[in-house]
Amino acid sequence: MIIAVAGVAGTLGGSLLTQRGAERAKRREIELVRDHDEIRENRSLRRTCYVELNRDARQFTTALNRHLHVMRERAVGDADSDALDQAKDAHRDRYSEAQMIAPEEVLVRAGAVNRALNEVFGQVKRLERGAPGPGETMETAARAQSEVWDMLRTMRTAMRHDLGVPAEVKAQAHSDV
Repeated sequence: MIIAVAGVAGTLGGSLLTQRGAERAKRREIELVRDHDEIRENRSLRRTCYVELNRDARQFTTALNRHLHVMRERAVGDADSDALDQAKDAHRDRYSEAQMIAPEEVLVRAGAVNRALNEVFGQVKRLERGAPGPGETMETAARAQSEVWDMLRTMRTAMRHDLGVPAEVKAQAHSDV
């Protein structure tokens, strides 16, 4: 009788242990899937942010260039100033978003671009008002604006690296253009 009770208890105990083990394995699997989904969602969020930040920084840089051309050719109108301000505001919004989700490697590059764009913007506005700072001319503003393009390439490379885009794809994309 004792042997029978021990056999039944062993069978029931084994079933319970097997069930608990299966439950633990299922919980681990659910956690892994959840972690994987979170990583994928985070990468997707960063990708969207990076695309918009890259676009808006490039548009701000282009708007500064256009504004400098307008200043050389004619008096700046309200529409010209509005276009530049809109580009600046769009970039500011995107940069603010990146500050919340981008890793440090990307933020360092994006911060350099942001500072450079704001410095050129300030210089352009001072020139537009006829109150340039020491050494500020249309030529120095144009040179500073042109230098932003290299910073944009560096920022884009950091963003691509963060997203796991291989460098070979980048080289291939340039050869196709």
